[in-house]
Amino acid sequence: MKKSTKFSPEVRERAVRMVQEHRSEYPSLWATIESIAPKIGCVPQTLNEWVRRWEIDSGVRDGVSSDERERVKLLEREVKELRRANEILKLASAFFAQAELDRRLK
Repeated sequence: MKKSTKFSPEVRERAVRMVQEHRSEYPSLWATIESIAPKIGCVPQTLNEWVRRWEIDSGVRDGVSSDERERVKLLEREVKELRRANEILKLASAFFAQAELDRRLK
């Protein structure tokens, strides 16, 4: 299930840029976020997530970047499909091996 995206990527980028530009005007990052979030039309927690994601993607903060996270997701999906195919092949192999044994006994 995918989250609905109420805000376009452009709005998110602009909001994060506003936080970065006005950061020095407030005593803390959270105060900056609380000030800017209503102007964007989102809750401060959402804007905080956007800022954290930007910091991780730009290398300011440690963590898994969006590109890496997407790559891992694709690889996990591929592994799941390969395991399913492998299970089907094992079952088919067992079925044909049993059929061969039954044919030899007759």
